[in-house]
Amino acid sequence: MLSAKYYFLIFLSGREEKRTHPIPLAKNINILRKDVFYVAKEVVKKISLQIPAGQATPAPPVGTVLGPAGINLQEFCQKYNDATRDKMGQIIPVVISLYDDKSYDFVLKTPPTPSLIKKYAKINKGSKKGANEIVATLTKDDIKAIAEIKMPDLNAYDIEGAMKIVEGTARNMGVAVKGVNDAELAEQAAEAKIEEAEAAKREAELEALEEEVANDSAEVEVITEKKSEEAAAE
Repeated sequence: MLSAKYYFLIFLSGREEKRTHPIPLAKNINILRKDVFYVAKEVVKKISLQIPAGQATPAPPVGTVLGPAGINLQEFCQKYNDATRDKMGQIIPVVISLYDDKSYDFVLKTPPTPSLIKKYAKINKGSKKGANEIVATLTKDDIKAIAEIKMPDLNAYDIEGAMKIVEGTARNMGVAVKGVNDAELAEQAAEAKIEEAEAAKREAELEALEEEVANDSAEVEVITEKKSEEAAAE
C-alpha cells in the first residue's frame, strides 16, 4: 500500500500533532485532503553555472564551485550531462538550489543570447568596438528563431518584445539585422572609421611635436651659476 513519507503536520480536534511515520493513503484520504500541510524544504543557497551541454566534469569550474557546497560532483555531472546531451555544442546555464537537508536540485536555462547570436551568425566572437564595427549580419528570421529559444528567460510579453532584446544584444556585438538596422550600422561604422583615422592622425602629430620639443631641449645650453661668473669676469 502506498504511504506518505513526507514530514507533515496534522490538526486533530483543534490541536497540532506532529507525525513523522507513514500514514496509509487509502485509509486517510480525507485527512490528506483537508488536514495535512507539507513542510517545504528551505533553500539555503543558489548557484549559477554555464557549462557546455553534455560535457560537465568534476574538474574546474564545476568542481571548484560545487565541491565546497557538499554536492556529489560525479552524480551532478551525470545528471546534467544526461539532461543536456541532446544540446551538444551549446552552452546551457544551470541554476542549482541547495536545501537545508543537504539535498539539491537544478533547473536548466536557455543558452546565453550572445552564444546563440554567434552560432547563427557563424562567428567565433563579436566586435571589440561594439556597434562601430560590423562583423556579421543576421536576418529577421534568425532573430526570431533566437527570440523563440530565449523567450522563457527573457523579460518580454511577446515574441516581438523578445526580438527587440535580441536585436539590442546583436547590435552591441557588431552584428546587424538585414532590413532593420544594417544600413544604419554600416553608416555608423563608416563614421567611426573616419573618426579613428582622424584620431590616429592627431596622435601622430602630437608625438612628432613632442619629439621636436625634446630635440630642441637637448640643444639648449644649460647655463650654471659658475658659467655666469666666468662670463662676467671676461
